[in-house]
Amino acid sequence: MAGHSKWANIKHKKAASDAKKGKIWTRVIKEITVAARMGGGDPSANPRLRLAIDKAADANMPKDNVQRAIARGTGGLEGANYEEVRYEGYGINGAAIIVDCLTDNRVRTVADVRHAFSKFGGNMGTEGSVAFMFKHCGQLYFAPGVDEDKLMEAALEAGAEDVITDDDGGIEVLCPPNDFPNVKEALEKAGFKAEVAEIIMRPDNEVEFSGDDAARMQKLIDALENIDDVQEVFTSASFDD
Repeated sequence: MAGHSKWANIKHKKAASDAKKGKIWTRVIKEITVAARMGGGDPSANPRLRLAIDKAADANMPKDNVQRAIARGTGGLEGANYEEVRYEGYGINGAAIIVDCLTDNRVRTVADVRHAFSKFGGNMGTEGSVAFMFKHCGQLYFAPGVDEDKLMEAALEAGAEDVITDDDGGIEVLCPPNDFPNVKEALEKAGFKAEVAEIIMRPDNEVEFSGDDAARMQKLIDALENIDDVQEVFTSASFDD
């Protein structure tokens, strides 16, 4: 099926991530620790851990750091006991926002998130206030220029639910979260390396932004992403080039 242009947003997200390598390491270490605690330290039997280790590799994290995080998660080393918590709210023009955190202090985290929402023109909502507007899924995004027919054939054979070609030629492959590691591996074996590959909360409908509103919305997203306990920020906001 066809979709609108998304490549500009993907490029922006990648550039922002590359500029925060140190913070990415901290987030990935937390994710590895929690994944190992919940599902064990064997990545072959723990898809969440496998995905976190892939993220560590993409961020050029030393293997020693990965092993220490796994050891902390499985009880081999002492460390903070992180728990998962989600906050929801609205940004500029009613754009929906989901903020996923890993924290060892809920009081601190909720205060930081609420402050960011209020300071930058958003409103923090209650649990479930916007989550119904998103779909939990695996997403692999391929840059314009990829052979659409071959990618679609490989993706559907690998177990993908949907393959969406955007107006600018980028291709988005969606799959159930539990199938994500296998779909990603199958596509890589077929020669398709995604620009972005992650499990996300994908908005059912997007709110397009440009000009001053886009700048204001981006400030709110940046403020949320800069909170130490925040792992991911998902939003229905879409930005023009």
